[in-house]
Amino acid sequence: MKKFLSEFKEFALRGNVLDMAIGVVIGGAFGKITTSLVNDVIMPLVGMLIGGIDLGQLDIVLKAATADTEAVTLGIGTFLTTIIDFILVALVIFLMIKAINRFHKKKEEAPAPEEPKGPTSEELLTEIRDLLKEKNQ
Repeated sequence: MKKFLSEFKEFALRGNVLDMAIGVVIGGAFGKITTSLVNDVIMPLVGMLIGGIDLGQLDIVLKAATADTEAVTLGIGTFLTTIIDFILVALVIFLMIKAINRFHKKKEEAPAPEEPKGPTSEELLTEIRDLLKEKNQ
């Protein structure tokens, strides 16, 4: 059991796992923010623009409620809200990836520091030839 816990600790503390865990936590929080933005800011504005309708509550009734059964409805408003929420999250992720790619591209384009130039092959061969001549004399 001790070996298992040791292996799990090594796995859990690896850089990629921690990065992924942080991403999941931040993503969850970001999802809540975008959901609130859509539900509490965007949808009321859209509803006001189209005549004071609360789009979150917009349902199409397929079958009216009776004394024995509940109404059967399509939650079009909830569906539209979810689509807008998804589009906002996808847009932000796209913009983040675009910025990261631009950063990496600039990093790659930066000229590498020049290494000190060493002797060319011809210079090395000339030096070897001269050393051999000196040794043979």
